[in-house]
Amino acid sequence: MKEQPLTIQNGEADDQWDLAWFVDKAVQFIMFVGGISAIVFILSIIVFVVEQGFQFIYETLDFAQFFTSPRWRPTSEWNPTYGILALMAGTASITGLAMLIAIPFSLGAAIYIAEFAQGRTRETLKVMVELLAAIPSVVWGFIGLSIMNKLIIDWFDVPVGLTVLNSGVILGLMAAPIVTSIAEDALKAVPDSYREAAEAMGASRWQIIFHVVLPAARNGLLGAVLLGVGRGFGETMAVLMASGHAINLPTSVFDSVRALTATIAAELGETAQGSDHYGALFAIGIFLFIITFAINLLADLVVRDVRKS
Repeated sequence: MKEQPLTIQNGEADDQWDLAWFVDKAVQFIMFVGGISAIVFILSIIVFVVEQGFQFIYETLDFAQFFTSPRWRPTSEWNPTYGILALMAGTASITGLAMLIAIPFSLGAAIYIAEFAQGRTRETLKVMVELLAAIPSVVWGFIGLSIMNKLIIDWFDVPVGLTVLNSGVILGLMAAPIVTSIAEDALKAVPDSYREAAEAMGASRWQIIFHVVLPAARNGLLGAVLLGVGRGFGETMAVLMASGHAINLPTSVFDSVRALTATIAAELGETAQGSDHYGALFAIGIFLFIITFAINLLADLVVRDVRKS
């Protein structure tokens, strides 16, 4: 009579073990499917983009004209030209100015959050940085179009405010949260023993930061900057709204320009599928993919190197 409850308990334990085993296997399967689906989606996008642009690249594209001509006239009836030099110059000028703005502010914010802020102040600043990164691109573009445009016209006495300066400032503000977050993680990854050893030798707080912490975290900081460049290089909507969208080789920050991504966004919806213009836009997409992939791969290699060390 006393052995029956023990048998029942053993049976309940077996049932619980079977349920836990089933749940564990189900979760493993879901995670596996999720990981594989991400890879499949990325490969599908790559295959689609390459397939759409391959015929134009193989049969029509003149690489010399494509990369060295500033004339982008795909809709010309008599002599269509597909030169993206002005588009590359516009993208580079906007991204370069954005990084000049974002990097000092981002690194300064990261140093303050990682080395000076304490307790609730640090947590509040980190939340604010994350919220800043959550603002949609179209909202930033609207700020550039309706606010920055008027401010640039009034402050610098120029006829148009939709310029490299406008889009560079907006893009710099968009890239700053990403750079700040990754740079702060890199600074926090520096062992406290480095700081303690430098402090024991009589170094001041700023000497510890500039001569110990920053050199130790340089690879992580470089990775943060590269990811910020990739973020800026691939931005579309805000750049489209704030840059003026004019095909132009910029000579100053007050020139209106057109970016590669903005060209695809503005023209793809009005292009006949299968036409040379359609293929040229996908060729730009392939070029953008190669550049952004190289930037992100380099950033990933840099971050992996700092983790190993």
